[in-house]
Amino acid sequence: MERRVVITGLGAITPIGNNVKGFWKGIKEGKCGINEITHFDTTDFKVKLAAEIKEYDPEEYLDKKQAKRLDKFSQYAVIAAKEAFKDSGITPENTDMKKVGVVVSSGIGGLSTIEEQCHNYFEKGAERVAPMYIPASICNMAAGNVAIETGAKGESFSVVTACASATHSIGESYRLIKHGYEDVMITGGTEASITPTGIAGFMNIKALSQSTDPLRASIPFDKERNGFVMGEGSGILILEELEHAKNRNATIYAEVVGYGASSDAYHITSPSPDGEGGARAMLKAIEDAGITPEQVDYINAHGTSTHLNDSCETMAIKGALGEAANKVMVSSTKGHTGHLLGAAGAVEAIACVKALQEGFVPATIGYKVPDEECDLDVVPNEGRNKEIQYAMSNSLGFGGHNSSILLKKYEE
Repeated sequence: MERRVVITGLGAITPIGNNVKGFWKGIKEGKCGINEITHFDTTDFKVKLAAEIKEYDPEEYLDKKQAKRLDKFSQYAVIAAKEAFKDSGITPENTDMKKVGVVVSSGIGGLSTIEEQCHNYFEKGAERVAPMYIPASICNMAAGNVAIETGAKGESFSVVTACASATHSIGESYRLIKHGYEDVMITGGTEASITPTGIAGFMNIKALSQSTDPLRASIPFDKERNGFVMGEGSGILILEELEHAKNRNATIYAEVVGYGASSDAYHITSPSPDGEGGARAMLKAIEDAGITPEQVDYINAHGTSTHLNDSCETMAIKGALGEAANKVMVSSTKGHTGHLLGAAGAVEAIACVKALQEGFVPATIGYKVPDEECDLDVVPNEGRNKEIQYAMSNSLGFGGHNSSILLKKYEE
């Protein structure tokens, strides 16, 4: 028998707020977290802007040894997971920790550690490479460290599908609970790739905006969009089997009712031009939820602010929803946070949860010039006070990976 899956905990560290409360306040206020890069000297870079975590001192959240041993991507995951786990109220007294799993992912992993240790090797030799180089940098260690921090002893793994990683993680966690393998999942994504090679790599593939105006750099669905802005941070959600949550009197934020995933099988970086792969992922999520396209009230789009993504995703939404695409509200919160790559889907899922909970639909900020290729209701510049029943979150990754989750306002 399939089981219902609800969300009972949220945690986040983002460019517009270092916890869920701060993040959501920033979304509601239309705050832009983009500014000049401070993590390294950009003198030789055409790209000058990113969405960095502000006022960050790891030792405010982690002990000194832990902060030193963990790459920033793992630090962010542990910080967000601690917030979400505390928020959920799960303890070894009310939950069998052997039935608590972890799927926390990153698109790139410990890039700053890789850069640092490669520099040590080439400049100083093999003996100067740090013993913790590999454990600090490999992608699975966000999940591993979250499991260690929380005592979760169920399945623990990472899903690496570039910018779709976090949404795939939430979807796979939902399935693990739905089909009875676990009772609770700690899930989401994390990323810390605002580094010289991270920015240079995306810059040279022509994916990043070279705008120097923070308010006109990440402008999803705007005709003048010219690339995404790199962000960093983490989002973590606690998913739980409904009866398990009710038995311990947990606060239930929303219900996960659908998940769909697909592959474009088209190109390593470009989405399928007709949006067909993305449409299939959305339709699978709708079918999984047992609803009609007309019932989807809001879509938090992948909406990266690249020309191809936004136009192809518009086609995907039209392909999936048909006539209902003319009425659905579609926004991208990447104008607020930049693009958090492997963490994006988790932070955006949290935005969907809060939208369902509070009846507030986030805006697409920085929007000025309408594009006939993106002729959806993109909720321009001002969020809307509107009660919604179903919210979808889309993520699309390099390699043609598409994933969509469908959330519902919780009802008994």
